[in-house]
Amino acid sequence: MPETPEEIRIRFAAQNKRSNSIPSSNSTTGPTKINRPHRIVLIATSVLAVTGLAVGAGFAGQSASATQDRVSATTELADSTGLHREQLGAYRAVAKAHVDNSASITLNEANQVIAATQDKVDASSLAAVASSLASYEILPLDEITSLTAQTKAETAAVTAASIEVDRVAAEAAAAEAAAAAEAASQAAAAEATRAQSLASGNTPAGARATAQAMAASQYGWGADQFSCLNQLWQKESEWKYDAVNSNGGATGIPQALPGNKMATAGSDWATNATTQIAWGLGYIKASSYGTPCAAWSHSQANNWY
Repeated sequence: MPETPEEIRIRFAAQNKRSNSIPSSNSTTGPTKINRPHRIVLIATSVLAVTGLAVGAGFAGQSASATQDRVSATTELADSTGLHREQLGAYRAVAKAHVDNSASITLNEANQVIAATQDKVDASSLAAVASSLASYEILPLDEITSLTAQTKAETAAVTAASIEVDRVAAEAAAAEAAAAAEAASQAAAAEATRAQSLASGNTPAGARATAQAMAASQYGWGADQFSCLNQLWQKESEWKYDAVNSNGGATGIPQALPGNKMATAGSDWATNATTQIAWGLGYIKASSYGTPCAAWSHSQANNWY
């Protein structure tokens, strides 16, 4: 008859009990036997343990290398600064503050130069590097240091260019002032000469000399005509440019009536003997007399001309 389920369970239980039994440590029959499933578990565990050791060793090696690098860097920094390792944190803070302060001062100077040189020189390069330095609070130390140096160099260059522009402008202004002074000096000299000439020409002797020269050069009248002219105007005004006839108001060397008639010869007719002479010679030439001698003859006959 086939086995019942209960019989099968009992048989398998008996087999498992025999296969899992382990002799006691006091047995002398041979080495301890371990069933197959336990052996597999032990082997797997050993493999994992060995693998873990290998991986751990790898990480440990990398960590040790990184740690050594940090130690070396710290040692080098300590040696270069003369500070102990516990002082390096404070050293970095001080360095950051120093670099930031230098950047702030440099940036302020750059902005002042940019404002002062506006429309004078090209400060675009300085403005660009200053704009980059303006973010110094969030930049790495080495970048701040580099930008600060660049900004200082550009500030110096723009300042030098501005000084040169000012120098050239000052030289141009000085040259212009010198030219103006020279022109004023020449004008003053010319005015002095004119005044001296006027003063000299306004004397009776000077007026005679002027009249003789003008009569010859403008009208071709020689010494004989000038002799008549000399007598005529000596009688009229004694060759005085400021002579005024109290009876009728006739004025000047030729005794023009009214005196402002002589304005046709020049606006300075009241103060310039030469202007009066020019008008008087023209009057004689254009009148019915035609020559000084004819005018003098009429004056002798009628006491006027």
